[in-house]
Parts: sequence; C-alpha cells; structure tokens
Amino acid sequence: MILRKIKNNAWNLLNKAGLGGSVQLYMGGALKQYGWFRSYHSKQSVDINGDPLPWYTYPFILFLKPRIKPEFIVFEYGSGNSTRWYAAQVKHIVAVEHDTEWIKLISPKLPSNAKVLDKPLGDAYVKAVQSTGEHYHIIIVDGRNRVKCANFAVDYLTSDGVLILDNSEREWYKKAKDYLKERGFRRLDFIGMAPIVGIETCTSVFYRDGNCLGI
Repeated sequence: MILRKIKNNAWNLLNKAGLGGSVQLYMGGALKQYGWFRSYHSKQSVDINGDPLPWYTYPFILFLKPRIKPEFIVFEYGSGNSTRWYAAQVKHIVAVEHDTEWIKLISPKLPSNAKVLDKPLGDAYVKAVQSTGEHYHIIIVDGRNRVKCANFAVDYLTSDGVLILDNSEREWYKKAKDYLKERGFRRLDFIGMAPIVGIETCTSVFYRDGNCLGI
C-alpha cells in the first residue's frame, strides 16, 4: 500500500511537470518496443536488440517485414543498415554508394550475398542498376539524385517488382511520383516516425497489380 502511494505520488508529480507521457514512452511505450530510444542514443538505425533496421518509417518496416521472401533480389540506392537488414532475408542485394569512405566502413559488415558498388555521383550512379544486368523484385531509392534514380530504375524491376521511395513527403520528389504514376504505378504512403530522428516522415511504395508484396 505504501509503495503504491509513493508510485502514485511520483506519477502525479511527473504529470504536473508535463513529463509523465515522456517517461511512460521511455519505460514501456511503442517507441521503446521499436527500439527508437536505442537508435536515437546510438545514432544508428537499429531495433531494440541493436540489430540493423532500414531507415524507413516504423509503419512501413512493420508492413514490409512479413512480405519479404528469401528468393527476392534487391537493388538499393544508398547503403547502410538497410543493406544488412535485407541481406539477412533475401537471396542477394546490390547497393550503390558514392562515398568511398562510407563503403570502407559498411562493406566489412556485409554478408556474402550483399555487394556495394562504388560509383561517383552523376550518370554512373543513376545507371548503376543497369550495370548489374539484372532485374529486381525491390528497388529502393534512398540515396542521392532520387528523382533521376527512380525514373531510370523503374525499367529494371521484375514484372511483379515494386519501388520504394523514402522521405517521399519532400516536395522536390514530386516529379518522381508523377512519373511513376504515368507509368501505371499506384502509391501507398506510410507516414510516421523513423529510427534516430524525432520528426514525422513518409516512406512510399509504388506497385502494380500482381506485385511481389501482395498489395
């Protein structure tokens, strides 16, 4: 009884100070379950166990994870913990990166079914998806020159492939969204918080009928 009274008094004080909600989130809220606090303090996109996560919105990560299949092949503009996350679940993944120093950091962390292409910004970077000679179930546009990359990469999807555009709320990506619509793709937006940062953002997936994610 005494402990309960102390606990209630403590919560009353926290609520009066406007801190009750923050403490509750830290102790047992959804953000803790997602691992957001760990990602914020480590400045890495990880889950509650410290395992890698894509730097997408949490709603999209939860949507995507059960739909990934081990036979998928994936291409990614930009590399990082997302590359590691996909590599653990798909047949293979190729990422393109323009930052040579970053490649030196991320490459040793990648398994044998993941590869990072070193391409300078410009046409070589945009057209890296063509250089592999493959078509992909998933292409992620989450690096530089996103409008050009999305518009070029759409022709290198499998017939059931989907394209993911991160931070799609940004006005300067509208041309990519419009082009994909013209090409017959529908768009599904996932708005919410993402690892590391405290702002709301959007991850969008572009798909057609009979797509590999079952949308």
